[in-house]
Amino acid sequence: MKKIVISADIVSSTALQTVDKQLLEKSLQSLLQDLNKSMSTFGRIIKGDSLEIVIPKPQDGLKAAIAIKSFVKTLPINIESYEEGKFRAQHFKTHGVRLAMGYGELERFVPEDGIIDGEAIYLSGRAISNMHTYNKERITIKNTLFFESKNETLNNTMLPILELLDVLLSKATEKQCMVLYLKLLGHSETEIAKKMQIDQSVVNRHSTNVGWNAIDTTVSYFSNLMKNRK
Repeated sequence: MKKIVISADIVSSTALQTVDKQLLEKSLQSLLQDLNKSMSTFGRIIKGDSLEIVIPKPQDGLKAAIAIKSFVKTLPINIESYEEGKFRAQHFKTHGVRLAMGYGELERFVPEDGIIDGEAIYLSGRAISNMHTYNKERITIKNTLFFESKNETLNNTMLPILELLDVLLSKATEKQCMVLYLKLLGHSETEIAKKMQIDQSVVNRHSTNVGWNAIDTTVSYFSNLMKNRK
């Protein structure tokens, strides 16, 4: 049975200060635990700023991808305090993480031994490695969400969806992203209000402003698209 593997790397992670890098790595551990609890995923952190995550049910792939994207943007990193690397760090605040979903077979998947081997991870890893977003002199980030499979029709279907989500999420605030993240994990607005210690009306406003209804519809569309694929 085919799976989705997400390969992800943090945008401009080398520009972050040491204390923020430590916060990032600790937070990514928490992210992996949340995803495992919500979607039975298996994930690992590589070199402190990259992720590989197996999504057992392909229909959960886009939900997991948006959850990862929104979570990273919730991190309370104040780049205004930066004296050096502030320009590059701003790209982290805007985009957070760059990720690719690879859809295909996994010939070997042994979580207890940390083995992920097969078409799905090759596709996601290749997509990430081929999408260079910056060099030492100039940063250019156009897209940070990708989908790769051997089905070009499916790839072309996902391309405009991901480009629109990219624009939407790049404009989202930390609090909007937190509401989005918790909603994607299945929390109600009442539960979110309690967790964030804010009024439910504020949660609802953040939800509306981040485009929750459109995102929820898109996640459902992707889920239905993938459910009947073999």
